[in-house]
Amino acid sequence: MSVAAPERKRTRRGNLAGLSLAAVTGLVLVGLALVAGGAWLAGILPGLDGPFEERGVDRSPPALLRSLEPLREYRAATANFETIVDLERDTANVPSFLKGERTLFVAVGSVDAGVDFSRLRADALDVSADRRAVTVSLPRARPLEPRVDPARSRVFERDRGLIDRLGGVFEDNPTSERELYLLAERKLAAAARDPASGLVPSAERNTRVMLEGLMRGLGFERVAVRFG
Repeated sequence: MSVAAPERKRTRRGNLAGLSLAAVTGLVLVGLALVAGGAWLAGILPGLDGPFEERGVDRSPPALLRSLEPLREYRAATANFETIVDLERDTANVPSFLKGERTLFVAVGSVDAGVDFSRLRADALDVSADRRAVTVSLPRARPLEPRVDPARSRVFERDRGLIDRLGGVFEDNPTSERELYLLAERKLAAAARDPASGLVPSAERNTRVMLEGLMRGLGFERVAVRFG
């Protein structure tokens, strides 16, 4: 009797161990079957998302309206530009391959040009006595604020020194994109001011065509538009 009892206990423990192993194996097989089945269904039904697919959920609140302002400027032309920002940061008396950073940023954006109607003088409209002719005097057109398109702009290359790369393992703090965007906006603004762009003459020409059509629609036979 004293020998049979331990044998029954060992047999019971062996059975429990076998059952536990079988249960774990069964759970693993079920999990693999679910994954394989999900992949199979996704292959058969392309419109069906995978059961374990990672999804991003935008939980941002809606935009808050701060104010409404009337437009004062007639935007008459747009120039599209592409420029490269080549920004290099070095440390004095330290070779650039050890300490330094150089970033090439390809910026794509646009600049509008327009006429500020809020600057019109009281005598901006000179109508003839017979009301058949009118002269419109406007301020010169000028380039407006530049806009960099983030969807089409990108960092093309970033070369960092050995020390900066090692430091980036613990803290990645390369040249901020805000600084690159600000530099790109300055370059776009300078390109828009360049007479070679033809932006300002195009804006004045389009404004003249718009006002001539408007005034003729009001009954004037002769329309003159002057900038200055």
